[in-house]
Formats: sequence, C-alpha cells, structure tokens
Amino acid sequence: MSYRPFVMLTATARRPELWRLALGICVAIAVSFVLGQMLFAIVTLFLPPGSDSALADAIRRADAPAGMLLLLASMVTMGVGAIAAARALHGRSAITLIGPPPVALHQFIRVGLAAGAAALVAAAVTIWAQSTPLNPGLAPLRWLALLPLTLPAILLQTASEELFFRGYLQTQLAARLPQPWVWLCLPSALFALGHYAPGTYGSAAIYVALWAFLFGLAAADLTARSGTLGPAMALHFANNLVALALVAPEGQMSGLALMRWPFALDDTAMLMRMLPLDLITLLITWLAARLALRR
Repeated sequence: MSYRPFVMLTATARRPELWRLALGICVAIAVSFVLGQMLFAIVTLFLPPGSDSALADAIRRADAPAGMLLLLASMVTMGVGAIAAARALHGRSAITLIGPPPVALHQFIRVGLAAGAAALVAAAVTIWAQSTPLNPGLAPLRWLALLPLTLPAILLQTASEELFFRGYLQTQLAARLPQPWVWLCLPSALFALGHYAPGTYGSAAIYVALWAFLFGLAAADLTARSGTLGPAMALHFANNLVALALVAPEGQMSGLALMRWPFALDDTAMLMRMLPLDLITLLITWLAARLALRR
C-alpha cells in the first residue's frame, strides 16, 4: 500500500505556509494551557478550600484512580488546541483533521482489534519473560467497575495527541513540503520531545524519547497509508490501554493498572531492560495494524 490515500487529509490542509503552522503550534499550546487551567479551577470548586496543591500533586503522581483519570482527561485540551489552531490559521474543521468519519471509524475498529490483540500477546510474553512476579494493582472488581471511565479517558488522551501531532502537524507539513521524510520525522521528533522527561525517567529519558520517536513514525506511517486518523488512534489506544490499564510500573501513572511491574519509572536499569521488549511490541503492533489495513 502506498501513501496515495494520504491525499484525503492533505487536500483539506489549506493555507500551508510554514509561518502559519508555527503560529498555529503556538495557538494550540496557548489554548491547551488556558483550558487546562480552567479545568483545574473548575475541579477545585468541588473540593474543600485549600485543596489546590493536593489536587495538583495527585494529578502529577497519578498513582490513584482519581488522579490518573484527571491526568488523562486533561489531555483533551491538546486536541481542542489543535482544532482551534486549524480553524483559526487554516480554515479547517475538526473533521478535516480526522478524515471521512465512516472510513476513519471502520479503520479504527479493524486496526484496534488487530493491534490490541497483538499488544495483549506481546504483554503476556513480556510478563512471562520476566523473572520476578508482578505486584497487584487495583482489586479486580474495582478495576472492572472503573473500566467505563478508564476506556473513554484513555481514548480521549490518545485521540487528542493524534489530532495534534498527526491530524494537524503532519498534514499541514505534507501540504507544504511533500517529501515524506519531512512530515514523517518532524512531528515524530516533537512527539518524542514531549515524552522527554528526565525528572520522571532519570538517565533513561533519552531512550524513552527514542521509543516515542519510533512510535510517532509508526503512527505517521499508518496515517499516510490509510488517509484517516483512525489507524493511528487505534494503535495509540491499544498501546496505552495495555501500558496504563493492564500493567504499569509502580508509583507514578499506575492509578488505573490491574497489575504493576515491581519497579518504578525512575528505575533506569529496569527501564533499559524493558526497552528492547517494548520496541519489539511496537514493531508487532505496527505490523498487525498494516495487515489489518490490507484486508
């Protein structure tokens, strides 16, 4: 399959001047920040006075269900920012960032089933390959009870990131600079930069960012091959569902996990040990997604 279907998205990317894209990125970031502050203020209205710092800390740690759900929900501001920038700077509607809705939905379901199954198999093999047992996370019944909130929260988070990086950045770059390496690599590099967090991952942060860059390339490739954002959203959703809701490291961002790895995100040695398995998982899920698109 070639990148010809990508024209369904790039054809709607009007006003492709690079200065508009640069300004649009600033607009998206500003809208996301302002909305984030507004959402935080609204939540604090329902809490006792003086709870601001405790709420901020709970969201930062995300090691309990409420904090993790709020962290995921707050990411919707990125999607809103991308939509606002596309409308204000390029005259594009939200639909033009996603592609034809029936096609996008069909591709999302097909790729989601294939990539989800591949991710689950890869997770099972990874768990089996580890010499130490997993720690329990949420009680199974509580985990099941929270799924109606967990699933849409992860979907909102992943869809919002895809709207910004692939729906907006990738398509606008492709409309101005037709060389595939440009619109495959630049949004992926910014995606990786957003995942570079030395305060969280320690000296392994650069390798986590490298993994994010490769994930961005996989999502960008699926977007160009399909002509909609559906497959990239499905790949991202399947990956984060396993990594956040099934088995997550101890501590930060483990609040919705059924099981927990016996190490934290700042355990550099264990992160480096897990990275090759994560890269293999990414390769398997990407290949499963491409096969699903060919059927």
